Amino acid sequence: MVLGSSNIFSSSRGHIRQDLTRDDEEKAVKAAQLSDHANGPSADIDSRQTTDGMMVRRWREFERTLIRYNFEARGIERVLPDQRHDLRQLGFTQMCMLWFSVNLAANNLTLGMLGPAVYYLSFLDSSLCAVFGAILGSLPVAYIATFGPVSGNRTMVFARYVMGWWPAKLIVILTLINLLGYSLIDSVIAGQVLSAVSTNSDLSIVVGIVIVAIISWVVTTFGYSIFHYYERYAWLPQTVMICVLAGVAGPKFDLYTDPSAGLDSRTITGNRLSFFSICYAAGVTYACISADYFVYYPERTAKWKIFAITMTGLTLSFTPMFIIGTGLASGIASNPAWSDAYSISQGALAVEAFRPLGGFGSFLSVVLALGLIANVIPPVYSAGVDFQVLGRYFQLVPRIVWNTVGTVIFTVCAIAGREHLAEIFTNFLALMGYFVSIWIAIVLEEHLIFRGWRKLGWNWEAWNDRSKLPLGIAALVAFLVGWAGAILCMAQVWYIGPLAALVGQYGGDMGNYVGFSWAALVYPPLRWLELRRFGR
Repeated sequence: MVLGSSNIFSSSRGHIRQDLTRDDEEKAVKAAQLSDHANGPSADIDSRQTTDGMMVRRWREFERTLIRYNFEARGIERVLPDQRHDLRQLGFTQMCMLWFSVNLAANNLTLGMLGPAVYYLSFLDSSLCAVFGAILGSLPVAYIATFGPVSGNRTMVFARYVMGWWPAKLIVILTLINLLGYSLIDSVIAGQVLSAVSTNSDLSIVVGIVIVAIISWVVTTFGYSIFHYYERYAWLPQTVMICVLAGVAGPKFDLYTDPSAGLDSRTITGNRLSFFSICYAAGVTYACISADYFVYYPERTAKWKIFAITMTGLTLSFTPMFIIGTGLASGIASNPAWSDAYSISQGALAVEAFRPLGGFGSFLSVVLALGLIANVIPPVYSAGVDFQVLGRYFQLVPRIVWNTVGTVIFTVCAIAGREHLAEIFTNFLALMGYFVSIWIAIVLEEHLIFRGWRKLGWNWEAWNDRSKLPLGIAALVAFLVGWAGAILCMAQVWYIGPLAALVGQYGGDMGNYVGFSWAALVYPPLRWLELRRFGR
């Protein structure tokens, strides 16, 4: 953990290291003994005279070796209340800086470019859609983050309490695709920027992708303490860079030309809705991991503070990146150099904007590219944990191995898809937002209606006990119904739903909102029937 001052941070870092060394070494041995009630009775791993038992012991020995070198070995095991850290050591500043550093990155800059360049929206329309879309998408992220301290469970472990043991695995798989997909996008953008900086074209996009992947893997491999330490300071160079970019490129922004001139009003409305939805998706997808980073916070940490500061960090980082990205794309039509750069890649446009600064501009472009590491670290870290939620045998594999597997997957995919970033953006981001929105609807109603109003409460100790978790029938049916609504109302390049097609020439993406609404409508009665029939 990282603190508000350097002296306090040193104390906190030592405290975390001590905790992860002492507590996690004990947990590493006991983790295999935690009964996965869904898969049969537990047994003493050390005394099991089977091939499986030998494998488990070797994994635990490997984990203890990692701990001695200050690697985090804790996986999905619940962080108990007496293992949390003092709030004075953690501080709310770290919470805000985490989200600020994560999103003050070039991926959001290039996402903002899509407003004028792809959806033919003016600077004003694009900026409003982007900022308010991000704010709406950040609300579920802040809400889910509040469950980290109170439960001590990772986000996808918490999903078991809502979706049930088996349906939760579907959410985990979609989340893994989401996390590795975002890492793919980030690494491609970094590769584009680094390649554009290289005037002699001796640095390919592939090399840039590999550089970002390796650095991100190193940070996530060490785990929680190093991850927070990195994110505490990552925003500093990015803030300087983005301020300089705004100053040097701002005079060339086209604030008045309307690219949508000539389009009918329904098409413009559909384009606004679709761009708003993409920016919403950029925010809401963090909801699948937001509780992961607060499991060491005290159980009684005020929820409203977690919510408010998470929202602050997200909003303050999304807003400048989206607006400046929109400004860069608005100047493409009137600036031939920018147009030529954008025809190469979105990253090349950012580098071209720095061109008047000469060598210093090239340096800032490198800072822009490396700043994406801060955005890659959280999904790679969380993916390493989320793999373990898939089942008992996945849980036996240390987090460091899953981090490595995830890094290899997104690196290979990034290299293969490096020439199609705009298509990935416009299709992947919105598509991933659908399932998160549907899941959020189910979580809200489970929390507010059944765990709150009906006072079922949450048994946080049952995180690994299938017999004490919901069956998930109601949640699964509601999730599928929500997906049906999303399909009917989605507007993508490769498919436009029949309802979305009613909004203008290119359709209007309403999948997030219709999916949310449909799931919210059917879940309460189904959950009531499930409780009445099965009692859980």
